[in-house]
Amino acid sequence: MVHQKSQSLTGKRKAAIFLISMGQEISAEIFKHLRDEEIEQLTLEIARVDRVDPQERDAILVEFQEMMLAQEFISQGGIEYAREILEKALGSDRAIDIINRLTTSLQVRPFDFIRNADPSQLLNFIQGEHPQTIALILSYLNPQTSSQILVHLPDELQANVAKRIAEMDRTSPDIIRDIERVLERKLSSLVNEEYTSAGGIDAIVEVLNLVDRTTEKSIIEALEEEDPELAEEIKKRMFVFEDITLLTDRDIQQVMREVDTKELALALKAVDDAVKDKIFNNMSKRAAAMLREDMEFMGPVRLRDVEDAQQRIVNIIRKLEEQGDIVIARGGEEELVV
Repeated sequence: MVHQKSQSLTGKRKAAIFLISMGQEISAEIFKHLRDEEIEQLTLEIARVDRVDPQERDAILVEFQEMMLAQEFISQGGIEYAREILEKALGSDRAIDIINRLTTSLQVRPFDFIRNADPSQLLNFIQGEHPQTIALILSYLNPQTSSQILVHLPDELQANVAKRIAEMDRTSPDIIRDIERVLERKLSSLVNEEYTSAGGIDAIVEVLNLVDRTTEKSIIEALEEEDPELAEEIKKRMFVFEDITLLTDRDIQQVMREVDTKELALALKAVDDAVKDKIFNNMSKRAAAMLREDMEFMGPVRLRDVEDAQQRIVNIIRKLEEQGDIVIARGGEEELVV
């Protein structure tokens, strides 16, 4: 087929031949939408083209037409729709090749094709993979889906995968491509040609906040043995001070019995009204008035001091939860009536 003639050419070479084929007027209009650096590179490449092979020109024009059609199909019904249409018209390999080369400009994240899949199906699909592969995939899924998969992984895998997500920084597109090629045997392959950020401590914290308490505790305990510093950093972010609004009135009252009033006044200096109201509504009028006075008389304070006070109160909340004195609502747990 004619499009195969263009496969050995570089992107710049194809662009140069395309612009030569379009003529000066159209090329000049295209240049108006390019960066100076791109114009310089293309101008140099055009200068290097001494003659245009008719077959190469036809192959490049066909490729351009296919890319435009693919973009039109994607805008009409999404990537899966475009892939199905292109497969029928051009065959599976060609369709996947076109879609792959479009994903960078469309900013499609890796593993986008499984993002809406059923978590139970994904679990069966990936649990036999290497822990690093599982961690990479979970990093690109939404936290709700990732938490459901993490809960049902074998116990010996959970902490391992959680640690790998937390320590993940940037992943080479070559590695992502290799993993996606394995998965595309059953589904489709979408590749982001740029380095992409995924994972990290915030990612695993968001996932752990959605799993049940038993799973979270098991993972944290395993991490405490393997990497105490990482476990401590994760625990610090698991429940932030503003999450106090999620506690029941009874639990807030229990927490305040353990907290020094001046510490509470300092912690409330840099929070929104919703948090303050939740606290004040669970105090007597006299106690609330005294707390407000403490906050006013305190004057300006350093943000670092406020954050330290908030963290100390969060530590008290987590301690009370561990003792079973209060309950922090979490995903992955059924509501019990006792």
